[in-house]
Amino acid sequence: MDPDELRADIPALERCTYFNTGASGPTPRRVVDAATDFLERHAFEGPVEGPYPMAWDAIDAAREVVAGHIGAAPEDVAFTRSTADGVNLVAGAIDWQPGDVIVRTDLEHPAGILPWERLADRCDVDVRVLETEGGRLDVDALKDAVADARLVVLSSLTWTHGTRLPVSEVVEVAHDAGARVLVDAVQSPGQHPVDVSEWGADFVAGAGHKWLLGLWGGGFLYVDPAALTDLDLQRIGYRGVEDPAGEGYEYVAGARRFEVGTTSPVPYVALAEAVETVEVVGYDAIQSRVERLTDRLKDGLDREIYSPREYESGLVTFAAEDPEATVQRLGENGVVVRSLPGPDAVRASVHAFNTAADVDRLLDGLD
Repeated sequence: MDPDELRADIPALERCTYFNTGASGPTPRRVVDAATDFLERHAFEGPVEGPYPMAWDAIDAAREVVAGHIGAAPEDVAFTRSTADGVNLVAGAIDWQPGDVIVRTDLEHPAGILPWERLADRCDVDVRVLETEGGRLDVDALKDAVADARLVVLSSLTWTHGTRLPVSEVVEVAHDAGARVLVDAVQSPGQHPVDVSEWGADFVAGAGHKWLLGLWGGGFLYVDPAALTDLDLQRIGYRGVEDPAGEGYEYVAGARRFEVGTTSPVPYVALAEAVETVEVVGYDAIQSRVERLTDRLKDGLDREIYSPREYESGLVTFAAEDPEATVQRLGENGVVVRSLPGPDAVRASVHAFNTAADVDRLLDGLD
């Protein structure tokens, strides 16, 4: 499958020019078909064959696919509802003490901000915000900030600027200081290859409804086995223990202990199909196409661009006199982008299914 064949399999693109994948991607028909086929089989055949074994087998098969895509062992991946869900699972599983230090960047999505603000209110932890410039992280400033930190939180790819942050370098600095690292990776899979073993982070949260072009509800959380032993989980259910009917309880090995009980396998079946679709297209084809298209967009913009001039991702953030009005006007003409609260700007998300004609239509709409 090449990018044009991918485009032809996305029905939404027949009705609009779509540049908002950084918020939620348009889903290919093959992904929806995989989800629908399983839903029907589970609903119609599950009562005969056994709905629980059918569901858990499907989830385990999806886990194999997702884990392989991010360079993890299947037992180190838990399924969640979203990136924010994964972040909250980590936040709720650490035995916070008054005065504990959490360091985050000022580039985080609310999913990477709100849990720590709540912890500051509940547990009297100290949340330090590392200021950045132009979507770039100063590693020297990071070294000072994390000297006594317990957790460092950052995005692998910033939702505001489309810049890639030096995750491996941050992890090394944080670990040297004795801190764990949680990465919000939701903007990376589907755009760039992700290998959690190369990053070395303790926790990596993501989801499939953005650049992977999956359905809502298919999130995942990678947990390094060494970090798992430090956690104090508050949630528990029959899916996360070895013998639900036995006396007492023992958590299952690995990250699956975060999975509490009955849940629909459908989002994860869709997630696995979305991952396999991206793998068939290939990251070389995806990145080369996105680079060409983002270059074309940046060359055509006659205004300030907040994203890097050289290609780093498909996120292109640029100035507009009235971002919300600009988004509305473009939307009325069939071009879908979004506004951002900081910087106060418009963001276009360029994926491999986009074309040069799409970019030109966006530029014409801005003019």
